[in-house]
Amino acid sequence: MEGEKERGGRRQGHPLLRGGRREEEHYTHGLSKPQMAALSAICGALVPSLSTEEIHGAGAGREEPPSKDLQAFYMASGSEPPIPDEVAQLMVKRCQKEAVFLVRLVLWLLATRLGTLLLCGSLSLRRGFPFVCKFSDMAVEKREEVLKRWNRGETLRLLRLAFVTVRIVCLFIFYSMINENFENPSWRAIGYNIPAPEPLKQQRVRPLEKGIVETTDKDTDSSFLHSLTEKGLNVTHDPSRKDVYEVECDAVIVGSGCGGGVAAAVLAGSGYRVIVIEKGNYFTAEDYTGIEGPSLEQLYESGGILATEDAGVMVLAGSTVGGGSAVNWSACIRTPDDVVREWAEEHKMGIFGGSEYALAMDKVCERLGVTQGCAEEGFQNKVLRKGCRNLGLEVDFVPRNSSEGHFCGSCGFGCRTGDKRGTDTTWLVDAVDCGAVIITGCKAEKFLFEENNNPSENKNKKKKCVGLIAHTLSGKITKKLRIKARVTISACGSLLTPPLMVSSGLKNANIGRNLHLHPVALAWGYFPESLSDLRGRRSEGGIITSIHRIRDSDSSPKSTTIIETPTIAPASFSTMVPWVSGKDMKERMAKYSRTSHLFALVRDQGSGTVTTEERITYRLSQTDKEKLREGLRRALRILVAAGAVEVGTHRSDGQRLRCRGIGNEELEEFLDGVGVTEGPSSKTELWTMYASAHQMGSCRMGGSEREGAVDGTGESWEAEGLYVCDGSVLPTAVGVNPMITIQSTAYCISTGIAERLKLKKGGE
Repeated sequence: MEGEKERGGRRQGHPLLRGGRREEEHYTHGLSKPQMAALSAICGALVPSLSTEEIHGAGAGREEPPSKDLQAFYMASGSEPPIPDEVAQLMVKRCQKEAVFLVRLVLWLLATRLGTLLLCGSLSLRRGFPFVCKFSDMAVEKREEVLKRWNRGETLRLLRLAFVTVRIVCLFIFYSMINENFENPSWRAIGYNIPAPEPLKQQRVRPLEKGIVETTDKDTDSSFLHSLTEKGLNVTHDPSRKDVYEVECDAVIVGSGCGGGVAAAVLAGSGYRVIVIEKGNYFTAEDYTGIEGPSLEQLYESGGILATEDAGVMVLAGSTVGGGSAVNWSACIRTPDDVVREWAEEHKMGIFGGSEYALAMDKVCERLGVTQGCAEEGFQNKVLRKGCRNLGLEVDFVPRNSSEGHFCGSCGFGCRTGDKRGTDTTWLVDAVDCGAVIITGCKAEKFLFEENNNPSENKNKKKKCVGLIAHTLSGKITKKLRIKARVTISACGSLLTPPLMVSSGLKNANIGRNLHLHPVALAWGYFPESLSDLRGRRSEGGIITSIHRIRDSDSSPKSTTIIETPTIAPASFSTMVPWVSGKDMKERMAKYSRTSHLFALVRDQGSGTVTTEERITYRLSQTDKEKLREGLRRALRILVAAGAVEVGTHRSDGQRLRCRGIGNEELEEFLDGVGVTEGPSSKTELWTMYASAHQMGSCRMGGSEREGAVDGTGESWEAEGLYVCDGSVLPTAVGVNPMITIQSTAYCISTGIAERLKLKKGGE
C-alpha cells in the first residue's frame, strides 16, 4: 500500500488491510469455466438483483421511497464479478476438503444438462429443444426454488450441505468485500458504518517492541537469525542439522493468549528466560481498522470461517498475539462459586480448593484493570436491560477489562481505542519487560522427548519433554527452530493444544476429548427507529455490558444459562440468519442496523472432540437442548417486552412473529413452537446453526491418567516437563465468559511451575 513504511521487517500503516482487496485478479481455486458458470448462477440466486417493482416497499420501516443507496443495494447481484471468483477462492482456502469436493461435484453436474436434470428435477425443463436447461441457463426464479428445496433437504441431504457451504461463503463475500476506498457498497444501505482508516503516519513505540521477533514473507534465514540474536537469544547452528537453528531457554510457551500470556509474565517475572511461540501476527490499536473481512482473516482461526464437521456450530477463536483476549468482547466474569466448589470437591482438583485460586482471580482482575459499571450502553444492551426491566427480571452489569466509559463496538476486531486490556497490552508487556522474547508467524510442529531416567516426585513418567520443533510461516525462511527448554508449555487453546500433543506422539485417551463449546442460540428483534424509544445502531457501544442469568430455581443462585448480546458485523450476520429467499435476505439485511440480537448460552454437558486441526465434532446433550430452548424462549420474551415489532430465531424456515397488536395467547403459541433443532447435516427438514466463542476442556485436569490428560498441576501424565496452560485444562464448561477463569488457572499453574523450577535449581 502506498505510503507504508518498513520497520523491523514489518510493514506499517494498516497491515490488517493486507489481503482485504485483491490487487490483481489471480485466482487459484482450480474451478473450470463451466463450474464457475454454475457457481455464478447459484450466487445470483442467493443474492438476486431485484426489479423496481420488487424494490418498492421493501425494507418497510426504513425509507419510503428507497434512497439511491438502498435501490443500488437491492439491484446488486451476487453473480457480479469478481464475487463468484472470490467465493471459489475463499471456499477452497477455508472450507473442509470434503465440503469442497462435494461442491465441486455439484457444480460439475450443474454444468451439464443431464446433471442439472438429476439435481433440479422438473424445474430444469423447458419448452423446445433441447428441453433441459443447464443450471446457469435457468431463470433466476427457478434457480432460487431449487436452492429452497436443497435448504429444506427435500432431495439428497448432501445437497443441503453443499448449499450451506456455498451460501455461507457467498453471503460472507458479498457483505465483506471492500473496494479501493475500504468500503462495501451495501454498508450505507443497511446502516452500517465504521470510521475510515486514518491517514498513515509514524506509529509510536509498540508495547511489545523490545521483545518481539516478527517474521514476514520478506525475511530470509539470515535476517531471521539477525532478529533472534538482536533480542538476546543465543542461537547455535549444528552442522549436522543444516536445516535447524537451536536456541536454549528455561521455558518455551506455545501461544500468547489468556493462558500463554499469563504464564510468560509469571515465569519471566520469576527470573526465567522465556520464549513465546505465536503463529499469529502482532497488531496494536493503531493497526486495527474494524473492517470485518481483513480483520477476521488476520485475527481469527481459519479466518473466522470455522465450523464443526457437521456444520452445526460456527466457532470463533482468536489467532493473533494476545489470542482470544485481543478480540474478545471484554466480559470479565469471575468463576462462579458453585463451579469452583464442583472442581475442587467432585473433580478433586486442589488448585481450586483453597484461597490460592481466589487470590489469583484478584491478581488477574487487578492486572486487567477490571471495572464494574458502564457509563453508557449501546443499542443491543439497552434492549436487553429494558426487556428485563419490563418483565421484572434481574439484569446485571458485566465487569469489563476497560474503563467504564468505553464505548467501542468493534473490539471483536481489536480495540481501536486501546482501552480494552488483553494479554497483548498487559501480561505480555510484563513478560518482555523482564526479558521474554515473542516470535510471531511461528508454528510449533511437535514437542521433543527423551527417555526419563530420573523421574521426579515419584511420578514414574517414562518421557521427559526437552523442548519443541517449530517452523515459521514465511516462505523464504528455510530453517526450523529447535528450542531446548527446562519446561515446555502448550497454551495454544482448546482447539490446537490437543492436535499438537497428538502429533507429538502422546497417547492419553483424554487428549482432544471432553471439548466444551458453550453453544449459543440466537434470537433477534427488529426495532424500527420511528417506533422505538431506544436510540442507536446495533454496531455501537460496548458489546457485552449487561447479563441476565436464568436461575435453576427461585431459591438457588446457581445458573446454567445466561443471556447476553453479541457483536455480529454484516457478513457474519448474513451467514447466521436463515436464508428463506433472495428477497427476504435483502429485506433482513436492510434492517440490519436496528435488528438486535440476544443469545442464550448454556453450560454444556454434551461435549465434542478435536484431535486434528480444524476437525471438530460436537453433540448437544438432551439437557443442553432443553436449557437452550428455555434460554431462547426467554430471550424472545425479553425482545418482545422491549418493544420489538418483529422477533424470530435462526431456524432454517425463517421462524418469526410480528408483534404489533398480538396478545399473550398468540405469543405463547409462537413460543411453544420454538425448539432446538439439529444442524444442516440432520435428516430433518428444519435445522439451525449455532455458534461458539468459548472452547474448553479438551485436555482436562484429572486425578489420574484415566480421568484427565494432565494432572492437578497442569503437567502431562505422560511426559515430565510438559505442561498445558490454557482453557483446555478446565475440568468442565464454566457457564460464563471464561477469560478470567483461564487467566486465573494459568496464574496458578505457572506460579507452581516457577516454584518447581526454583526447587530443581536449588537441588542441582
